[in-house]
Amino acid sequence: MSKLIYSAITSLDGYVADAAGKFDWAEPDEEVHRFVNELERPVGTYLYGRRMYEVMVAWSAVHADDDLPSYVRDFAAIWQAAEKIVFSRTLESPSSTRTRIERDFTPERIREIKTKAARDLTVGGPTLASEAIKNGLVDEWHLFIAPVVVGGGTPFLPDRVRVRLELLDHHRFGNGMVHLRYRTCATGTPQSRETAALPLV
Repeated sequence: MSKLIYSAITSLDGYVADAAGKFDWAEPDEEVHRFVNELERPVGTYLYGRRMYEVMVAWSAVHADDDLPSYVRDFAAIWQAAEKIVFSRTLESPSSTRTRIERDFTPERIREIKTKAARDLTVGGPTLASEAIKNGLVDEWHLFIAPVVVGGGTPFLPDRVRVRLELLDHHRFGNGMVHLRYRTCATGTPQSRETAALPLV
């Protein structure tokens, strides 16, 4: 079965966007970008909610522009080549190739996708990832911790969920960012008091 990976850049205090909704402080430099490219290259499918998809779909318009750095063009090619599944109840049609829309994000459906997939999958965005985490679907975690404290905003992880993790790898970058790679322990079934269904949009 393919792995489901949750990967994101987060502040030291655990936010993917600050209270103003900004995440410019998380912009990767060339070293980090190239590292991310190698992590993303084996991925076959991206799982998104509508909001995260609307952020990422900008990569569908990045083509072989010589004015762009090679590592940026490389990431665009990786993203465009992968399958994208957008879970939304309001989005009528996708605006990128290799993309389909599904209305319901359920544990059964995600397990079915994982079983049939020939390559690994990633879940993008903290809202969709929270639902995956609460249902014990995330196999690996990739945290890029930026050397900044933002004081509040959109959290990287859901509240009131406990999961045991095993550290697989770590890497320090020249800009002070750190990458931590974990996998969910076999006994790491989430213990959660959260019962609300995912509010798809």
